[in-house]
Amino acid sequence: MFISPMQPMKAEEPFNSEEFLFEPKLNGHRLIVSFINGQVNMYTRNNNEVTRQYPELFNVPVDSGTDAVFDGEVVRLREDGTNDFEGLIQRYRIGKITKIKDASRTHPVQYYVFDILYLNGKSLTHLPLVKRKEILARILKPSGYYHVTMSIEHEGKALFKVMEDKGLEGIVAKKKNSDYVSKRSENWLMVINYQYLEVSISAYRRKEFGWLVEHEGRTVGCIEGTISTEDRKAFYLLAQSLITGQDRHFVYVKPVLKIRVRFRNWTSNHMLRTPEYAGLSGELKKPLR
Repeated sequence: MFISPMQPMKAEEPFNSEEFLFEPKLNGHRLIVSFINGQVNMYTRNNNEVTRQYPELFNVPVDSGTDAVFDGEVVRLREDGTNDFEGLIQRYRIGKITKIKDASRTHPVQYYVFDILYLNGKSLTHLPLVKRKEILARILKPSGYYHVTMSIEHEGKALFKVMEDKGLEGIVAKKKNSDYVSKRSENWLMVINYQYLEVSISAYRRKEFGWLVEHEGRTVGCIEGTISTEDRKAFYLLAQSLITGQDRHFVYVKPVLKIRVRFRNWTSNHMLRTPEYAGLSGELKKPLR
């Protein structure tokens, strides 16, 4: 049974509130686990069935005869306890069943459950979050691969500081009395622990918008998304005198125009993971004449 997951909106700063529970934001991918009539099925947030990918999660730790649907995050952990997102994606992409079985022993995943959506023939999505949490704690028996995600009351700033100090993903704030809706909702708010960096623009796309950016002489990502009309105009006016060449996809410029970006972390091949534009710097900040 697939239930389309509830999605958080973004908040820029951590906060304290008596109305919210605060949870660590783990660096993995969303996983809906359905255990009905003894049959386990696993789905990504986009309703792609991935049951065969994670055989270590086949034994759902609930009492015999229990039917349930759980929502959570599947992650890979390094020996030091930090999230290995790239290792998880490698696991996700394995195709051969024999290699999947081998990887489940040598590079196992962990499933951190933060919600229960269905129990023994009844939907629980109409219940407030705190009630669902109580049911989850009673139904799921933590095991070597299944864990109930910790949550705390009120102290969102303190939890974010812990995540920041450990270099982890951030936090999610969830309203205690909120029901579960299969859409993005302001009752769930994620606060990302971004890293910031100054980079140089080395090229721009010829068709749809995008800037190739470099750091210390090598390309580290492509910036897309929301950039103000004023900032784009400032770039294009200055870039015309800096063009060094072009191909089918990009116009290349001298990498002297700088911007600030924020991103989640570096990938193993030294690229920015999910970079976002964070403002102008250098020459682009000067008034145009």
